[in-house]
Formats: sequence, C-alpha cells, structure tokens
Amino acid sequence: MEEDLKNALKVLKSGGVILYPTDTIWGLGCDATNEEAVRRIFQIKQREDSKSMLVLTDNEAKIERLVEKAPDVAWDLINLSETPLTIIYSGARNLAKNLIAHDGSIGIRVTKEEFSRKLCERFRSPIVSTSANVSGQPSPQHFDEISDEIKNAVDYTVSYRQKDKTTATPSSIIKLEPNGVVTIIRK
Repeated sequence: MEEDLKNALKVLKSGGVILYPTDTIWGLGCDATNEEAVRRIFQIKQREDSKSMLVLTDNEAKIERLVEKAPDVAWDLINLSETPLTIIYSGARNLAKNLIAHDGSIGIRVTKEEFSRKLCERFRSPIVSTSANVSGQPSPQHFDEISDEIKNAVDYTVSYRQKDKTTATPSSIIKLEPNGVVTIIRK
C-alpha cells in the first residue's frame, strides 16, 4: 500500500488523474482544487460538466475549509452513519470552480476506508471521487468490472485492493440545507 500511496500522491500533486479504491466503489480521482484535473475527469467519464462530482476528505474538521457554514447537525450525521454518507452542502469554497454545482453546493464524504483516508490525509487537500465508469454506464462493483477505456485514460492505477471481490455499493447521499433541513437524494 505504501508504494501506491507515494505514486498516487505524486500524480495528484502533478495535476494527474488516478484510479483508486474508496470506501464505496472504485473511483476516478484528482486534486479537487485543480480545474484542469477536474476537466480531465469530466472528459474521461464523457460527462457533462453540469453534473457535479463529490470530494473525499479524511476528517470532519476539513469540511469547514470547503463550505461557508456546515449546519451543526452535519457532525451528528457523519458520526452516527454506519455506512458511507455523502452530504451535499451549500456555499462551497476553496475548490475548483468547475467542481462546484451551479447552485454553489458540493458533495463531501469523510472516508474511513484505509487507503483513501491515508491518501486524503497525506495529500492535505480534498480529492475528487467519482465512479470509475463512462457516464451512463453501470458503476463497477469491483476492479475487474472497470472498462479498459477508463483504465487506459488515467495517469496511475492503484494496485491495492484490485483482487478484492467484495460487492461495493455507492454511498447514501443527502442534501443538508443551511437551516438543517435534510433531503434524502439516495438511500
């Protein structure tokens, strides 16, 4: 894992795109503050840039740097969630402009999976996480289901967990309004 972390960090710092395991499914990732890197992920996925992507971070404290004001209930939701939870917050900031949704929001997930958590911790910046598939195609459940088209388009593919056949599922997604109102987007 250590060699993968070093290589992935080098690619992220140079503005590249990685293919990596997360707390849910395999993802495409890049520096969430680098507009050109974000643009490349949209191109790789053949996805309209009007469809937003989420970011991973390794701890709750970093959320405060990425949004103007996280409602207090966010901390309870993160701590009480037993499965991966992506929260969409209003007032995104300090991120690539083309990553922020048209309404100014951003989806953030605090990852607890070992590799992605260590990667975020060492990178010290949020990392884009979007499913490793062409837009409109099924999300891969494990590494072997990722298309060659995706694998050939990235700058680095992490070896760690490639043989893991555990069925993965995407995170739950909720939108959390500044006033604390919660809307469930995906269970």
